[in-house]
Amino acid sequence: MRSLLLFVTAGVVLAAISPDYVNQILAWRKAREAELRAGDGWLSVAGLFWLSDGANTAGTDPSSAIMLPAGSAPAHVGIFEFHDGRTTFRPDPGSGALVNGKPAQSAELKSDTDTGGPDMVTCRDLTMFLIHRGNRYAIRLRDKSSEYRRDFTGLHWYPVKPEYRVVAKWVAYAKPKPMSIPNVLGETEQDSSPGYAEFKLQGKELRLTPVIDEGQLFFIFRDLTSKTATYQPGRFLYSDLPKNGEVVLDFNKAYNPPCAFTPYATCPLPPPENRLPVAIDAGELRYGKGHPER
Repeated sequence: MRSLLLFVTAGVVLAAISPDYVNQILAWRKAREAELRAGDGWLSVAGLFWLSDGANTAGTDPSSAIMLPAGSAPAHVGIFEFHDGRTTFRPDPGSGALVNGKPAQSAELKSDTDTGGPDMVTCRDLTMFLIHRGNRYAIRLRDKSSEYRRDFTGLHWYPVKPEYRVVAKWVAYAKPKPMSIPNVLGETEQDSSPGYAEFKLQGKELRLTPVIDEGQLFFIFRDLTSKTATYQPGRFLYSDLPKNGEVVLDFNKAYNPPCAFTPYATCPLPPPENRLPVAIDAGELRYGKGHPER
């Protein structure tokens, strides 16, 4: 049987780390990059068009409200009719546009915040779908030939550091508390949090407050490395739900939000309570020309 190692940092004994731990993290990072590079990954997001009341035309024609990349689609693909929070897509005859992979003369679209949504409008290598942010709706465009996908140079990471796999104390609220989360649009979205994770690093008592996302704890945080080494606005971290009053925070899996790769994402930003006064030199580094060598 392979031996287990215990790591101690700032006086806190962390969870046992198997010899396979580094390989597991490297495999996770490889999968993350593959997901980014995929045809439906964030690197393919090539446009964001806020809908106006009435007819919003889509196509490569310069007069289009939703202007598609030159040569990527017909001059006239269709019309997104928007009124009172409802959006109906009517394809232009002969455009070849499909809704959820099937021809349609007219289709009311579900957004990304609707159950089972969003509906997908496709035309050649392009995909368009409805997103809902605050009181506004927009069409997000994916393009398999996006310059962000074509020119992607790869991710950069700190070396795997087992001491940044922290077993934190979970403090649950009696009932979920409201949580205000700002975003890059200058808006504040309201969510709720079930509690917070309390832990110690670099001699400091720290806490992070998550929301629930797809059955996991979702932390949006910023630390002092954002000044020089990591994505300036902050990073994301997911963890499993608490068990026996504890939650594992593995900062080796801290990663950049979509806004680090495309200007057409609508990322949430760290709330004030998740801005840490320490440098978490673990996880994903800043993307692009500004990334530091580690």
